[in-house]
This record gives sequence, C-alpha cells and structure tokens, in this order.
Amino acid sequence: MKIFVVVGVMFLLLWGVGGVCRGQGKVQVVQDQRVEELVQKHVMISEAKQTIPGFRVQLFFDSGVNSKQKATSVHDEFMRKYPDIPVYLSFKAPNYKVRAGDFRTRLEAKRLLQEVAPAYPDAYVIADDINLPPLYTSQQEDVLNLNSEEP
Repeated sequence: MKIFVVVGVMFLLLWGVGGVCRGQGKVQVVQDQRVEELVQKHVMISEAKQTIPGFRVQLFFDSGVNSKQKATSVHDEFMRKYPDIPVYLSFKAPNYKVRAGDFRTRLEAKRLLQEVAPAYPDAYVIADDINLPPLYTSQQEDVLNLNSEEP
C-alpha cells in the first residue's frame, strides 16, 4: 500500500513540474562587466594554446657533452623507423629531450613504449601537453573511410 502512495505522489509531483515547465519564461542575468572580460580572455588564451594535457614517450634525455648531436641522432633515427608517429626534439637549459607521440591516455602511450622498448631501453611514458588531434568534417571522414576499405 505504501508503494502505491509513494508512486502516486511521485506521479503528481512530476505531472505538476511538467505543467510548470510548459510555459515560456524569461531569464535576465545580472553580472559584473569584469566577468564577461574574464570569459573573453579565457577564450582567447584557449584558442591560442592549441594543446591539451596528454602523454608522450620520452626516448632521450641528456645534458652532457655532445647532447645536442645525440638528441638529433635519436630524433632522426626514430623518424626513419616510425614515420607516422610525431617526434619532438626540445631544449630546456641544460637538457635536450626527444619525445614521441601525441596520446590522450597513458595506455596509448604504453603501447608505443612496448613497441619501441627494444630499440630504446631507457624510454618511459611522461605526461606532457600534446597537440590537438586533427578534426575532420563529415565529407573528409567519408573519404578516409573509402580509402581504408580499398584492398
């Protein structure tokens, strides 16, 4: 009996709320002008950044003698072996780093790490800002799907 009462009350409440929501209303937001300025500033910074948090595989890290030549060598070698994976050489005094990939998840980066581990035994996964993935229009996706279906 209690269940019927609870269900009946719930029905009446939901029916009543539905009746209230049917009408059209008007909402006026009153806010300080500085809030809008902060929102616009945030949008400008976000549009300029073009990166998101993600993961890469660090292949090389050194600050010793000839570290620039070693880093360049690792970078070029990786590019030859894996032309489809982006690789980045960076310098932040006094260290040279070579990192590969633009992965959204640690798991994706670990897959690459397992693949390159024999050639780069000191490699490891590291959190980094990654480049945004390419965005395709529906027409471009159709072309990509057609190309992948060809034998």
